[in-house]
Order: sequence, then C-alpha cells, then structure tokens
Amino acid sequence: MLRIIPLGGLGAIGKNMTVLEHGDNMLVVDCGLMFPDEDMLGVDLVLPDFSYVVENSHKALGIVITHGHEDHVGALPYLLKQADMPVFGSRLTLGLINGKLGEHRLQGQVDLREVGPAKPVELGPFTIEFLEVCHSIPDGLGLAIHTPAGVVIHTGDFKLDQTPVDGRLTAMHRFAELGSQGVLLLMSDSTNADIPGLTPAEASVGQRLDTILATAPGRVIVACFASHIHRIQQVITTAARHERRVAVVGRSMTKNVNIAANLGFLHVPEGTLIRPAEIADYDDDEVVIISTGSQGEPMSALARMASGDHHVVAIKPTDTVIISARPVPGNEKSVLRTVNRLFAEGATVVYGPQAELHVSGHAAAEELKIMLNLVRPRYFMPIHGEARHLHFHSRLAQDIGMSEENIFVLENGDVLELADGEAWVGGRVQAGMIFVDGMAMRGIGELILRDRTHLSTDGIVIAVVTMSAQDGSLADVPELVFRGFVHSGDMEELAQEARSQLIETLHQDEIQRAADTAILKTHIHDFLQRFLYRKTRRRPLVLPVVVEV
Repeated sequence: MLRIIPLGGLGAIGKNMTVLEHGDNMLVVDCGLMFPDEDMLGVDLVLPDFSYVVENSHKALGIVITHGHEDHVGALPYLLKQADMPVFGSRLTLGLINGKLGEHRLQGQVDLREVGPAKPVELGPFTIEFLEVCHSIPDGLGLAIHTPAGVVIHTGDFKLDQTPVDGRLTAMHRFAELGSQGVLLLMSDSTNADIPGLTPAEASVGQRLDTILATAPGRVIVACFASHIHRIQQVITTAARHERRVAVVGRSMTKNVNIAANLGFLHVPEGTLIRPAEIADYDDDEVVIISTGSQGEPMSALARMASGDHHVVAIKPTDTVIISARPVPGNEKSVLRTVNRLFAEGATVVYGPQAELHVSGHAAAEELKIMLNLVRPRYFMPIHGEARHLHFHSRLAQDIGMSEENIFVLENGDVLELADGEAWVGGRVQAGMIFVDGMAMRGIGELILRDRTHLSTDGIVIAVVTMSAQDGSLADVPELVFRGFVHSGDMEELAQEARSQLIETLHQDEIQRAADTAILKTHIHDFLQRFLYRKTRRRPLVLPVVVEV
C-alpha cells in the first residue's frame, strides 16, 4: 500500500510538506514555513507539525525539495535538528539551503545531494524523476515518483511561461509522456486556481521596467522578493542597458544575489554592480537600487528608507520607487504604510496591479487544466492552497471530465491510501502548527495565543496579596497594578474601591481558613473579574499573586 500524507500546504498558503510511505520506507517532499497571521501575537514563524516524521525518522530515506522558496525550505533546519536524513535538491536550491543551514550552525552537518532532470534517484521502493518547471525562482523541479503502486506526480510550484527569462521551459513534453504511460495520482499546485485565463509572462515586467528606467529623472529603487532571481536579473539587465549602476541593499537580498551569481544563475554585466557605499559617487540618474521590503516588513531596507532610518540611502523627491510584488494576504496595511511614508518624502511610488510590475509565478486556471489534460491521472489531489483554491482546482478537474469520486480534497494530516489501482482516505496522523517564538520552537498552544490577544485588547491587572503563614490573615493592604486597562485618571479611584472590597472578601471566614494558596488565588481572581467587569464592562487578564509571610 502507498500512503500519501500531507502535513502542510493544505488550507493555507505556506508550510508545504508531504510524506509518501510504502511499507517501512518514507519519503518527504518539501519542508516549508508560513509567516504568522495578525492574531498570532509574538510568533515569528509558523512551521508544519512534523512530529510524525521525527517519530518515524528511522524509516526516512530522504527529503526532496522542489525549489528554494521559504514556504518549501524554511522549516528544514528545524526538522534536521531533530531528524537526520539526506536532502535532495537542484543546484540553486541547495545553495540557498546551505546558506540557511549556516544561520542555524548546521553547515557541513547535513548530507546535501544535487539532483536534476538528468539525475533520477532511486531510494528504496521509490525512483524519483525530476522534471523542469518554470516558477518565480530558477531551478524549480516537479517530481515523477515511480512507486510499486504506480506513478505519482508532484508538480511543485509551476507556471507554463512560454518565454521564461532564463529560457528554461516547463517540461510539458515529459508530463505528457508520463500521462500517456499512465499516472496513478497527480498532486498539483492550486495557488491561482481561482484566477481565470493564463498567468502573464515574467518578461512582461522587464518591458515595463525598461520604460520607467528610460524616463526616471533620478534614482530608481526596486523592491522585490529576495528570492525572485528572475526579477532581479531583469532589473540588472535593464539597468545595464540604460548605463545605470546597480546597488543591492538588504541582508537577505545581498545574500541571495551572491549565491545566485556564484552559482551562475544570475548574470551581472561587468562594472554594473556597485557597493551601497558607492551610491553617492554617481549622479542620481545613473543609479538603480535593488532592495528588500516589498511586503512592508518594519525592519527591511525599504521601510527604513521610508522612515529616514537607513544608514546609506535617504529618500529624495527625485527618486522613483517601484514595489515589484503583490502583497501577501495580511501584509496590505504594512505595504501601504511604507507607500504613504515614501510619498510623504516626495518620492514617486509605482505599485499595485495597475503598475503592471509584478506577475505571479503560479499557473492560472487554464494552465492548470492544461496540466491535468497532459497528465490524465486516475486520481487527483489538489495541493498548495487555501480551502477555496483546493475546491476551485477540484472543479477545474471536473470540468475536464474527471469524476468527483476520483478527486481528493484533503486536510493536513489526512492519509490517502492507494493499492491495486484503488484510492481511499484511511485515517489521520498528527498535523498542525509549530510556532517559532524567538530563537526556538515552542509548544505555544491556543491558550497562550488567547492570553496574548486578551492582553492586547483588555490589558492586565496584577493583584499582590500578602497573607500570614500562621493564621491565614491578611498581613498587608493588597497592591493592585493596572497595565493597558484603564486611563490613568480613573485608575486610582477604581483601584481604591477594588482594594477595599477585596479586603472585605478576604476577611470572610472560609477564605481565611483556606490553607492552599491556589484556592486563595481562585477567590481573588474570581472577585476581581466580577468587580472589574461590573465597573468597566471589560475583562482584563487578572493575575493574582499570593505572598506568605
């Protein structure tokens, strides 16, 4: 029996991770992260719950990475700290992974194995064939996994761009050949399943960039994803054509440009690249700056420029700022905050869909239909998308003639089992989210997140009560500390009334006889909750502290 277990990537954009099992052999595909939602207060990163992989790591043959985006590789260092297994990926993907491992002090400790279309890999019962796919990062791969139960195709993230910047087309001919030979299961990227038509070509962005660089009176600052090597390549090529020098700012942007250039995936004409410190040595109309900050990240280079806090680049009224990215859902406010600050500094800002300076790296509806028609799978499982994307992709499959019974729209943790040409959902394994809070993974549960939300909306009240250890009597006047709860002008009067009524409550015989401090804390908590809600119609987080003397 072949078991397909998605641990991430379903029901949300990000934390992509899928497990394939056959007998006592396990193969893992991708290990990505997701950035936290607004209500995940204090959380830095969200990882898939890979405890199932860790518990069964003795069966793991390896982990195959489709491409180098964070939502496919970001959780890898955290997994590799708990489970030792080889990592398979294309040349650029491994270069980016190696840099990430260095940040976690794992460089040189992980078995990295380069693969590609000419390098199929045999791992136990799995023979993995690597298929070129076009995406918004070079060297992306789809997977044709030959198993005893049949062929499983995992598209990775893809689009059918017919004029790719690097000339590397999606291997449609091989997908079609596999389809003609018979494919048991197709797992396909659903990110743009709700967008009709075809995704525009990446080269269209270069044409728009050319127009802007030809007419901009001063410096041109381009903010994009640090991993979007194709976009960076187009900026550099266009700048060189207009005899402008290019400076790269932002830590992740500088790191990725260096990795891509050293590996031959980014071609920089000689004399084009300058250090940020050299920007002032050139006239403004001779400079292009490539920056991080397309998502409005507070500590990014562009956000610092907009706030006048960047150590090298200060915004000038003659600057043209291009935001060459679509805001990730949830980042819209941050992006607009940065845009407003740039306008306030007098810069010209080009952003949004009307600017035509960003195209997606994912296939739209018609391209997804083409993939389905090329592969012609017996069973289909949409992956990589929120619930609506998966359901839209399911409808596309039905539109081309697939039976609804052969389409599996699953949730993370569901187990799809395949044997003798049949498929069914055979149970669940543990799946969910792991939060990275600070420097370590922590088991932050719903309770902690709820407390943080509670604190952010209603504040906190700390009650310090000093009791006699001998007879349980009140040894001092209770101290109440309010934070983020009421206006300072109302605080003293409210605190005085709460304090006096709390003293009366604590003088009751049954409370004074309570020897257990936990019981006392419960009485204090319940009284203050009732009193404060009656007085303010708000429910702050009440933290009682009992001190025995």
